[in-house]
Amino acid sequence: MDGHYLDIKKFLPHRAPFLMVDQVLSIDDEHVSTSFNIKPNCIFNELGVFNEAGLLENAAQTCSSIVGKSFFKEDDTEGEGVKLIGFISAIKKVVVSLCPNVGSTIVTNAKLKSRFDTDQYSICTIICTTTLDHKELLSCELNLVIQEVK
Repeated sequence: MDGHYLDIKKFLPHRAPFLMVDQVLSIDDEHVSTSFNIKPNCIFNELGVFNEAGLLENAAQTCSSIVGKSFFKEDDTEGEGVKLIGFISAIKKVVVSLCPNVGSTIVTNAKLKSRFDTDQYSICTIICTTTLDHKELLSCELNLVIQEVK
């Protein structure tokens, strides 16, 4: 699904100043690509640089949208009536190669590695890479738990 018309705020519980994804570039059941423009007032900026914690939070938010999408009907681009919570249950591996400057636009790609669903929640393992101008900034493997709030 082409994500240029999706409002990411409908599919993630995060809000400013903690929302670290601007646009969904593409999304399907096993992959997502997002972009984020690092603004000067971002809470993860340090001395003009987007820090490691910000890169990891951007990756986690990107990753959670793959599983979060599955809670919505295919034609639901507004996220009507569904509220989700999610958290990182494990960071299996993370490598930060470079932190980008404020004003940069980063692109994050995530691929679902495994998923286990119960009646109450989904647990998944996702591999993620963040780049700036095709140069890798971060790579990681995360376990996430996503749950619908009823």
